Amino acid sequence: MGTLLLPTILLLSHAPFLFGYAKPVPVDFGRLHHPRRDSIFVALAGSAMNLFLAWISALLFHLLPFFPPFIASLGQEMLTVSVLINVTLAVFNMIPLPPLDGGRVAVGLLPPSLAYPLARLEPYGFFIIFGAIALPAFFGINALGWLLTHPVKFLVQGISILAGLT
Repeated sequence: MGTLLLPTILLLSHAPFLFGYAKPVPVDFGRLHHPRRDSIFVALAGSAMNLFLAWISALLFHLLPFFPPFIASLGQEMLTVSVLINVTLAVFNMIPLPPLDGGRVAVGLLPPSLAYPLARLEPYGFFIIFGAIALPAFFGINALGWLLTHPVKFLVQGISILAGLT
């Protein structure tokens, strides 16, 4: 479903970008000492790793002058794409909608009276996300792009500063 069917549907519907997914990482919640708090840390781990990988990619820009121009140009393109993909994935995953990690963080932070209704959205979260991705193809409304653009730009600028690129 996430490897073949979803990208094919998005391609055929002229969505603004292709998207796929893999099986979620299995978590044994019984091993967490404080399940509500610790599940937030588990959910944050993926986006934190994406931001770390973006920062590593940004740091690698410093090595480009040591390569021949053709390779440096190709390397610059690849590293730029790596930074953008990793930051976009981090931001996308933090959208507060289950089954995304941001939804799990929100469920862990909200009081039970608000967390329970949000958690109940999980079976429908995939369809909501798919609908938001497909909106531009059918109605010309790029809600997801609007939602992601500013945080992605902000984080890319921050990572560039932390990597010493500006």
